[in-house]
Amino acid sequence: MRVLGIETSCDETAAGIVVDGRHATANVISSQIDVHILYGGVVPEVASRLHIERVSKVVAAALTASSTSWDEIDAVAVTNGPGLAGALVVGVNYAKGLAASLGKPLVGTNHLAGHIYAGWLIEDIPDPALDPGFPLLCLLVSGGHTDLALMEGHGRFRLVGRTRDDAAGEAFDKGARILGLGYPGGPAIENAARGAEATEQMPRAWLGKSHDFSFSGVKSALLRRARAAGVEAAVPGPASQETDTAIVGALASAYQEAIVEVLVRKTVEASEVFGVRGILVGGGVAANRLLRDELVAASSVPVVVPPPALCTDNGAMIAACGSYLLEGGLRSDWSLDVYPNLKLDYAIG
Repeated sequence: MRVLGIETSCDETAAGIVVDGRHATANVISSQIDVHILYGGVVPEVASRLHIERVSKVVAAALTASSTSWDEIDAVAVTNGPGLAGALVVGVNYAKGLAASLGKPLVGTNHLAGHIYAGWLIEDIPDPALDPGFPLLCLLVSGGHTDLALMEGHGRFRLVGRTRDDAAGEAFDKGARILGLGYPGGPAIENAARGAEATEQMPRAWLGKSHDFSFSGVKSALLRRARAAGVEAAVPGPASQETDTAIVGALASAYQEAIVEVLVRKTVEASEVFGVRGILVGGGVAANRLLRDELVAASSVPVVVPPPALCTDNGAMIAACGSYLLEGGLRSDWSLDVYPNLKLDYAIG
């Protein structure tokens, strides 16, 4: 089965083509970071307009990259939630028109499930459904979500933990703004922390035996310490002197370590509580090298982490997710709508 996947949930206009749920023959992404960086974050109206301008070109580029004709597309998959409402509408309506014109099945997919299915696109590893096999514990870490979900089969998810305030990616973005490191925050914090030594620990929110997360406390602690250290971006009023990069590096390192330690320990503890056969990580923050290394080192079960190119929003993950939903008999009709607050907590089939 050859599925075209379309992704427009936030600030990437993306299209991918996947064969039999595992082999990506094209994965084209048009990022809007160069536009939104001017505002320090994603502007929803601007994102929607850019999706309108780019979606046709991105889909055409995916077909060209994979040497695929329209007749060879067996189905169209599209993200219909969660995400920015206006951005989702662009992708869903485009996919509806495309599927109708081709006379092919349409399937709406959960963006979060798409990130999980990026694990099925990793080259040179077995099918995760067979090795390590279900149940899998899925850690979703992105700018808008930090969730722990049990994946008990294709299209079957049970939410067991989530953030109570900021998502991990959101915490990185806000932390980078405090330190004056720019946007997007995850790579900026990681780069600033590289080679730096954390001179003091930031607080960790463990929340007892809960599998939930909380990052608002460590964010507040970073702000207080950055102001105390005279970091320009954190001090109200005109800057008096240039901030020492060593101070920023030390704070970034301590901040990153605090967030990563909580993510790793809670994920490993949940994997032991639920007796899973493996851990699968997805979302933009999954590209963080410290998180990847620490989780692999701490886990007693196999850890599946996509390469960084598949951690960010992309169309191939949507096509892969759609492939398994279609295989399970799911089809969407022309009333398919968008759900900006869609959760990763459902069973299909």
